[in-house]
Amino acid sequence: MEAAVKSVFAAVGGWKPVIGAGVFVLLFAGERLAAAAPRPHIRHRMIHNLGLWAIVLVLSPLIIAPLTAYGANHLLWTRPETMRVGAILVADIVLLDLWTYWMHRAWHRVPVMWRFHQVHHFDEFLDTTSAFRFHVCEVIASALLRLIPITLLAIPFSHVIIFETVFICAVMFHHSNLRLPAGLERVLSRIVVTPSIHWVHHHAVQRDTHSNYATIFSLWDPLFASRSGTQRRPEMKIGLESVEDKPLLRLILTPFMRKA
Repeated sequence: MEAAVKSVFAAVGGWKPVIGAGVFVLLFAGERLAAAAPRPHIRHRMIHNLGLWAIVLVLSPLIIAPLTAYGANHLLWTRPETMRVGAILVADIVLLDLWTYWMHRAWHRVPVMWRFHQVHHFDEFLDTTSAFRFHVCEVIASALLRLIPITLLAIPFSHVIIFETVFICAVMFHHSNLRLPAGLERVLSRIVVTPSIHWVHHHAVQRDTHSNYATIFSLWDPLFASRSGTQRRPEMKIGLESVEDKPLLRLILTPFMRKA
C-alpha cells in the first residue's frame, strides 16, 4: 500500500499543474455548453478574476510553495512506519478539509480576515474563474495557518500535495456554472460540495453569505450547524448586499483602506 501511495504522489505531485489545468478547461468549457444560470454581461469581471489569479501564480513558487515545504520538513514528531499509509492518507485529507472549513469560517467571522476575504465575495457572478479570485494576502495567510495541522499531526508532504490537488479541483467544481442533472447533483451533494451548495454561500443575502463554508466534503456544515436552508435558484443575486464589484487595483487595495 505504501508503494501505491508513493506512486500516486509521484503522479499527482509531478502532474498537479496539469491536472488543475485539465479540470479547469473541462469545467470552463462545460459551463458554457451546459450553463446552470444565465451569464450576465459584467464588464471586466474576467479581468478581475484572472488578474488576482496571476498575482498568486507569480508569488506561489516564491512564498506559498516554500512555506508548505518548510512545514512538511519541520514536523514536531515522526509517524510510526507501521501506520497504514492508505488509511492515513484518507484521514489526512479529511482532517485538512476540516481545518479548511474552520479557517473559511474564520475568514468570514474575524473582522480583519473578512477585509481580505470579501474580495472573493465581491464577484457578482460565479464560474470556474471565481475559484481563483482571492486576495494574495489571504492565500499567503492560509498557507501559513495550514502549517499548524501539518506540523502538529506530522502530515507528510506527499499527503499535502495530494490534498492540494483535490482541494483546487473541488473549488473549481463548486464555483462552476455547470448544469448537472438534478439526480446526480442530489447524490453528489450528500458527499461533496456541489455548485448548488456553494452558490448559496455567494448569495447576496448576509445570512447565506455566512453559511455553507465546506470545501470538499459537504458533511461539515450540517455537523456544525452552518448549512443554509436556502435553495439555489438560477436567478439568485450573487455578491454582497448593497456592495458593487471594484476595479482590479481597488480590489488589491481595499483591505488596507479605512472603509473596506
